[in-house]
Amino acid sequence: MTQLSLTRRDLARALTGGAIGAALPRRGAAKESAPDTYTYKKVGGLEIKLDVYGASPGARRPAVIWIHGGALIQGSRKRISRRFQAKLRVLDYIVASIDYRLAPETKLPEIIADLRDACRWVREQGPQRCGIDAERIAVAGSSAGGYLTLMAGFTAAPRPRVLAAFYGYGDITTPWYSEPDDFYRKQPLVTREEAESSVGTAPVSEPPEQSGRGRFYLYCRQQGLWPLKVAGHDPQKEPRWFDPYCPIRNVTAQYPPTILIHGTADTDVPYSESQNMAARLKAAGVEHEFITVLGAGHGLSGATSEQTENADTRAAEFIRAHLA
Repeated sequence: MTQLSLTRRDLARALTGGAIGAALPRRGAAKESAPDTYTYKKVGGLEIKLDVYGASPGARRPAVIWIHGGALIQGSRKRISRRFQAKLRVLDYIVASIDYRLAPETKLPEIIADLRDACRWVREQGPQRCGIDAERIAVAGSSAGGYLTLMAGFTAAPRPRVLAAFYGYGDITTPWYSEPDDFYRKQPLVTREEAESSVGTAPVSEPPEQSGRGRFYLYCRQQGLWPLKVAGHDPQKEPRWFDPYCPIRNVTAQYPPTILIHGTADTDVPYSESQNMAARLKAAGVEHEFITVLGAGHGLSGATSEQTENADTRAAEFIRAHLA
């Protein structure tokens, strides 16, 4: 196959726009704006969905499960990195962007259950419905989606072949999340009443973009309450309860190959989170790569186009190397 015989230089040229038409297939590129939507799970009256880009029934193509960010509190499957997705589609990969139930209405154990069920649906239903090769599935995501990507490395069964975590985190109990945050406290303080009025009680997986749920997140960061509100447990009083929900505590030699991407000036998720995860992967002998984006903030804000292009290309190369 031509695609499998490409050198790293060929792939980099293709991913950055050089000789795309000649080097790699671009099947279905004109249809990227209209994904196929499926319900992968129902909880009560709530349908939890995923969008599949590039579905090709009858084929047998690699797939990447994309997980959106939003602190597990906001966002939806429509929040997908178009830039990174484009690189995956150049490689002719199928991309499945998933929803999951959000906190605080749904607590962390059930959010992880949704993650496992989404991975299971892609593996079991994806081959027949979408043309996915069940043996070649990667997981990628940003911010909280990066956290869930790292969670998939030991909670999904079977494990994904490869992971790509953009500015994610491996520990949800350390001070950055469990104590009041100086950066966020520079903004006007959100009251408990305002925070609680911005969320509800019924499970939700696909809130409106202008739902105001970000006020609840801001309140959590200002007061150091994120673990308590999202998990329903206090890391100060129950530190061991969080063991199954901290990827850094669950890395073994069987953990999937992983690429981490993080900006050094991130004021939302500390750069040290990816540093610490990389160190743990190294200690366990797990193949990994750590891409540092100098001066970039959360979401790689403030990075140059060359920096973001390089980060996305390196992530796509890493995924391809393990799905070939």
